[in-house]
Parts: sequence; structure tokens; C-alpha cells
Amino acid sequence: MIYAENILLCITVPLLLSMLFIRGPARRFVLAFVVGMLVCLLAAYLSGYLHYLLDWTEEDVRIFLSPVVEELMKLLPLLMLLLLLNPGDEELLLLAVGLGAGFATFENSCSLLSGAVSSLPYVIVRGLAVGVMHIVSVAALSVGIITAKRLRAFSPAALVGAFSLSVIFHGLYNLLVSAPGLSSHIGYALPLLAAVALYLPYRKLRGEAD
Repeated sequence: MIYAENILLCITVPLLLSMLFIRGPARRFVLAFVVGMLVCLLAAYLSGYLHYLLDWTEEDVRIFLSPVVEELMKLLPLLMLLLLLNPGDEELLLLAVGLGAGFATFENSCSLLSGAVSSLPYVIVRGLAVGVMHIVSVAALSVGIITAKRLRAFSPAALVGAFSLSVIFHGLYNLLVSAPGLSSHIGYALPLLAAVALYLPYRKLRGEAD
């Protein structure tokens, strides 16, 4: 039996201490990484509570509930930063990537230590698939926000639209990998393909900014 809080503490303390010696974007990235791990733990608490409350099956929770809860928990810090600090486009994406990386790292660490992983190939696949999936979903949120701001169309409707796309992407991934076979292979490849597809509009946005 593992305690996720202990894992969070062991990883977080060195990262927080490192912030005493770094400045600028590196410091903001580390902070976002730590927040991402904390958000992952809070999302697990909330999903567990709703699972108990709704009495759904594990598969239903994984496909229908977890994507909504996890993407919402990743959106809230991003939205708070946007409303309070009004960051630039580069800073917003930097924090989004750090948030997603921290979320994925903590989730993978708990999965490994719980004994759910059985082989090295699966560890590599999970690292590539889950790690990239969480980064892509929250990075897509930030790119959607940046695009809406530049088009002067940023509104609650645009925010809900970007959030809905991230939930659909996350839910589709969970659905595809829920059963062995061809669908799981497609699911594992989906985050990498989405990362490439997301990089293209981001590169265009950077070109327009320059």
C-alpha cells in the first residue's frame, strides 16, 4: 500500500528548494510543475469521492468521470493565473506545459509504486502516452485561450469550448486504452499525434507574435 501524499512530499520538497537558486522562466516552470502534482492529488480525491457517491463502475469512472474532473482541475489554476496576472502568451503556455508535466509525473509515479505496471515496455509506453496526453490536453487549453484572445473572441463560450475539446480528447484516450488490442495501440499513439498537430498552430502563433 502506498500513500500518495508521501510521494507528493518527497518529490515536492527538492523542487521547492531548487526555486531558491533559480529565477525567471525556470522558476515559473518548476512552480507550475509542483502545482500540477498537487492538482493531480486533488483530482484523485474528487474522483474517488464522486465514484463512491455515484456508485459507478471503474470503467465508467475512467471514461466518463475522470476526464471531466482532471481537465477541470488543470483548467482552474490556468484560469486563475490568466484572470489575476494577465500573463503573456509564452508565459501562459510555459505554465500550462509545466502543469501538465507535473500532473503526468505524479500520476505515473503513483501507478508505478502501486505495482500496476508489469513490464519495462509498458512503463515506456505509459510514460510516452500518459505523459504526453496530460501535457497536450492542458497545452491545447492554453493555445485555445491564446487564439481566442488574439481574435478578440475570448469569452466564457470560448473557454467552455476549449475545455470541452480537452475533455473529449482525454476521454477518447481513456476509452481506446481501456481494452487490449488494436484500439489500445491507437490510443497510445493518439497523444503523440496530437502533440505534433498542436505544435503546428502554436508555431504559427509564435510566428505571428514575432
